[in-house]
Amino acid sequence: MDLATIVGLVLGFGAIIGGQILEGGHISALIQPTAFIIVAGGTIGATFVSFPMRDLIKALKDVRKIIFPGEQDMGQVIKDLASYSEMARRNGLLALQPLINESTGDSFKTKALQLVVDGTDPQQFKDFMEIELMSFENHEKAGAEVFEAAGGFAPTIGIIGAVLGLIHVMENLSDPSKLGSGIAVAFVATIYGLMIANIICIPTSTKLKKNLKQQVLVKTLIIEGLLDIQSGMNPRLIVMKLQGFLAAKSKKSEGEED
Repeated sequence: MDLATIVGLVLGFGAIIGGQILEGGHISALIQPTAFIIVAGGTIGATFVSFPMRDLIKALKDVRKIIFPGEQDMGQVIKDLASYSEMARRNGLLALQPLINESTGDSFKTKALQLVVDGTDPQQFKDFMEIELMSFENHEKAGAEVFEAAGGFAPTIGIIGAVLGLIHVMENLSDPSKLGSGIAVAFVATIYGLMIANIICIPTSTKLKKNLKQQVLVKTLIIEGLLDIQSGMNPRLIVMKLQGFLAAKSKKSEGEED
């Protein structure tokens, strides 16, 4: 579980609500169903117009990833590749065949191992897997693009809500009892637009991009490791090379374990 996401949401909304209370305002002043319908409905509608349904469904499924990102242990991946290298050096590349069935949950790794076992030319292997990686990245970034676009639409829709509220005010200048609700919708709609964009949509897009970058890095590491295994590189040298993918702190901990 990614606690940073939960803490960030609590702090973001808490700061706004807390600030309202400290200023002597009431929370009820921020609750305007009309403004919410205008901003949320308008933002969702604009986003639906911008993307095909498959991307929208992908974005909804990706919401879970901002709390449960399912990060891979790159240190463990390097250790696995080192063990694959030992097996290949002792018994040849065909010794990796049983590993293909064990990696059925990761289609990328399964395909990479299959190409290695089949004796694919290293350059062809690299070309095939880079195409696979590019296809994976293009598919996975769809969810982040949806939230990024929604984050751009929300403030503008909030301004539309504010204008609608002001129109309502101007239409009822002769009736002071109706002025308050119109002004409230005008200002709260703007707040809703900014909150949806800057606390929910844009941060979600940023988190999904960060997670995708990590996934791409792991898959790039797998490609490089298997290329080195094909070339017969010493397992220790493979580990030293692949540790270049790790952050400085991770490198230090890996070195201490070795």
